[in-house]
Amino acid sequence: MMKIAVLFAGLLAAGSAAPGLSLAADAAAPVKEIMKDTQTNWASDASDWIDVFEESMLGRLYSKDFSDKYKAAAQNPAADEDGISPFDYDVIVNGQDACPLQDLSIENGQPANGTTEVTVKFKAATCLEGAPNRDDFTTVRFEVIEENGKSVVDDIMVQGEEGQGPISLKATMAQIANGQ
Repeated sequence: MMKIAVLFAGLLAAGSAAPGLSLAADAAAPVKEIMKDTQTNWASDASDWIDVFEESMLGRLYSKDFSDKYKAAAQNPAADEDGISPFDYDVIVNGQDACPLQDLSIENGQPANGTTEVTVKFKAATCLEGAPNRDDFTTVRFEVIEENGKSVVDDIMVQGEEGQGPISLKATMAQIANGQ
């Protein structure tokens, strides 16, 4: 029993002495919340759309730089006619139409240079009869950093058109803010 207590105390001390070690374990926390809301939005019985960029979420789940870029993009009057978002599509599913998300997986990468990449995969078109991409997986990469002692999303990378690399949502927001 004494050995277990000493081992437990040692683990606690190691965790508090190296807080960066614990970050990798919770880097997916903001991503899981965003994906839970995205799943709810695309569920067949969804009644109220959850804005994953709503003001309180911006301050809690996203980095200051990401939030600032989002707010600047939202100021562009040409961004979106409904006044809710600077986007005219769901940036997570990377489209205007989707089905209830199927086969969702969330995987933490290894922290590197202060960033942990959290990869999300899901099928978004399974209910679209005749769609050529019906069983294809959509992959979204969330770049997660530590800011003010907590994990926050600093960028969202979606796959571009065929032959095009990943597209940074922060870069897209900067273009929208500049009227492009």
